[in-house]
Amino acid sequence: MSQHRGGGTTVTTPRAEHHDEPLGIGDASPRLSWRLHSDEPGWRQAAYEIEVTDPATATTTTTGRLDSPDSVLVPWPGEPLRSRARRGVRVRVWGAGEDLPTDWSPRLWVEAGLLRAEDWRAGFVAPTELPGTDETAAVLLRHSFVVGERPVTARLYASALGMYELELNGRRVGDHALAPGWTSYHTRLRYQTFDVTDLVSPGENVLGGWLAEGWYRGRLGFAGGTRGIYGDTTALLVQLELGYADGRVELVGTGPAWRCAPSPISSTSIYDGEHYDARAERPGWSRPGFDASEWSEVRVVERDPSTLVAPTGPPVRRTEELRPVAVTTSPSGATILDFGQNVVGRLRLTVRGEEGTHVRIRHAEVLEDGELCVRPLRSARATDGYVLDGSGPRSWEPRFTFHGFRYAEITGDADLVDVVARVYHTDMRATGSFHCSDPLVNQLHANVVRSMRGNFVDIPTDCPQRDERLGWTGDIQVFTPTAAFLHDCAGMLSSWLRDLAAEQLPDGTVPFFVPVVPARRWNDSPSPAAVWGDAAVLVPWELYQRFGDVRVLRDQYDSARSWVDRVARDAGPDHLWDDGEQLGDWLDPSAPADDPAGGKADPHLVATAYFARSASVVSAMAGVLGETADEERYAALASRVADAFVRRWVGPTGRVEDDAQTSYALALRFGLIPPGPAREGAGRRLAELVRDGGYRIGTGFAGTPVICDALTESGHVDTAYALLMRRECPSWLYPVTRGATTIWERWDSLLPDGTVNPGQMTSFNHYALGAVADWLHRTVAGLAPAAPGYRRLLVRPVPGGGLTHASASHDTPYGTASVAWCRADGELGVDLVVPTGTTATVVLPGRAPVEVSSGRHHWRVPFGGSPS
Repeated sequence: MSQHRGGGTTVTTPRAEHHDEPLGIGDASPRLSWRLHSDEPGWRQAAYEIEVTDPATATTTTTGRLDSPDSVLVPWPGEPLRSRARRGVRVRVWGAGEDLPTDWSPRLWVEAGLLRAEDWRAGFVAPTELPGTDETAAVLLRHSFVVGERPVTARLYASALGMYELELNGRRVGDHALAPGWTSYHTRLRYQTFDVTDLVSPGENVLGGWLAEGWYRGRLGFAGGTRGIYGDTTALLVQLELGYADGRVELVGTGPAWRCAPSPISSTSIYDGEHYDARAERPGWSRPGFDASEWSEVRVVERDPSTLVAPTGPPVRRTEELRPVAVTTSPSGATILDFGQNVVGRLRLTVRGEEGTHVRIRHAEVLEDGELCVRPLRSARATDGYVLDGSGPRSWEPRFTFHGFRYAEITGDADLVDVVARVYHTDMRATGSFHCSDPLVNQLHANVVRSMRGNFVDIPTDCPQRDERLGWTGDIQVFTPTAAFLHDCAGMLSSWLRDLAAEQLPDGTVPFFVPVVPARRWNDSPSPAAVWGDAAVLVPWELYQRFGDVRVLRDQYDSARSWVDRVARDAGPDHLWDDGEQLGDWLDPSAPADDPAGGKADPHLVATAYFARSASVVSAMAGVLGETADEERYAALASRVADAFVRRWVGPTGRVEDDAQTSYALALRFGLIPPGPAREGAGRRLAELVRDGGYRIGTGFAGTPVICDALTESGHVDTAYALLMRRECPSWLYPVTRGATTIWERWDSLLPDGTVNPGQMTSFNHYALGAVADWLHRTVAGLAPAAPGYRRLLVRPVPGGGLTHASASHDTPYGTASVAWCRADGELGVDLVVPTGTTATVVLPGRAPVEVSSGRHHWRVPFGGSPS
């Protein structure tokens, strides 16, 4: 038996669940993951040991050696955590055939939040009516308290009915934005946990809070929107727990003793922007010694504490700052700042001017005739305002709003000293990259990344700029494979899926967007709709495939099954979902401008195809979860639906009745047409339609994510590449040639003549049509999961389209995997990195598949002539 320590293997700091910062987590038994780095090719873990340290008792326990190759989401090794419990965790492992373990990993500190409703002893407090304030104004709340000695630990737990920011002794608590985030507030309200030990001092201390209406009470939805969807009262919840060396715990929380006053934020709205009057500031209001004797009382608001939940993913944060790339003057005389890219966030201004001077900031994604084009914003004003107090250069940034923009118009008599655009989104770790020899394709991919970041603002939204910004289920359903490659979104989307299940109707109907807001035809009385409702099934399945998380399947299984059962009842004994309103292949470019659902593909064909797909996936879910009877039942259902689909819409030669690109693509990609002449004929006909259409896009939300795969799998790779590379409208690259830096909602959001699409639904930042990036990763570069969580890779690059090289990398749960190929002089060179503890199936042109283990690999194989 070998005596060396793991072949030079090291173990990374473990991770708890999907948390990069496991402070205040909501899991009593958090699963642990770690990564291995070995300089020995093919090295594999054979066993592990986990050590758990309890700092409160100064005790340490270990699992001892456990024979297992698992290193991702392994079970918690000890007793479940109680509320507030803190544990240090580290890991060491043994390799196959080794009797000596690696060195211990660095230690991870895991701390539970408040896991029981009875842990909450503070109550929500709401401001009383404050004279002279608008209902959209933010308010200040404060409380002074005395500390006898410096605490050893201080934890602050906080939430709000609305949005909040906290200060302690004049210093900002945390760096979260738009907290506590947007959930289905009636059933789930997140709270946040902050370590404020360094902010508490002996003597007088002051807790202060900014409170705004946010998503909770603010205007949301179309046609003017609806206010007060979740309630008519904003309120703040704060529970500060001070721990002392002798074991005492002192609690300071929101209650009747708190006081409130108007803030300098005279109005704030997600859609309309924020207005701040510096003359109304209250210097020192959150510091000791401030006189708050004239502040108003608060009132306690009842709220069921059992609805409070800890986050499962990261918060919204500022992640980037951009300076203007150009400053121009519009025809109307306004100053226009161009930040060079479409971003989501807000401006931070530094200005100088006389007291009372008003600075106005308007935002837009595009210009038209040299002026901001605000028509696509519909009723969202997207306007911020700042009134100077005359005290000299002052810096200011809104707190409780965000905008989607590339351009900002600034008006007013103040001197603009400095300005930056601050980018905000859910602070997910970037995990994926792609690059190739075509600059336009690279820009397309960069646009996909930017659109994802801009639309992952606590929930996966459809757009960040107009009077919408909702969690459309269909958008994220088609985009999840791409999203899960680009960023670690498992924690965020797991939270959103819980809201989807909570908002799902008792009959299984899935709303069009989650959380639900009143919206005329959409969610007032929702009916089941394919593509959108299928998010209940396909989003958790993709998260399982990409992150290897079985729990997301278990958590969402009832929701997924309920959706398929609902559709089955609608389809009836013939298994055809051919009745009821459907959105079909939404935004097919052939659809009339005023009817985005009126594309070429039969919407009921689309619905039935998705019915078959979701039934098949629920069967696969059941298989993973050990639900054998369900596995067999849903597999049989999926087979019957596929048979019915073929009988109803597919002829013996593979011709589909509506002869639409999307219909062929879905039938092929979802495996509805069995192998044989009909399937081959369908593939040929799809390629003919694409060629006959001049390789311009002929698909919408349903067909676009699958058409390149359908062409590739049916043997028409060159046609798929020609479709990708087309530059004329409609195409993926047309927006790139027009200077796009994000993915557009419509293929022609900007018309070829340079004018903005006149429709009422025109956004320049929608990620759904960017789902083609998944094909870029898996097929162009050739990097895909072959087993859940990338425990096994499928490496199958398919060069084409005149590309001379392409590469992709992905930070898998096991480590970074990468593929890079280069084509020259009749050969294809391929470089592959397989993470420690995983394997890869490699399929290269003209070669039989080979299995390789971890490490670096290189091949050179003959591959035709030079790229054309």
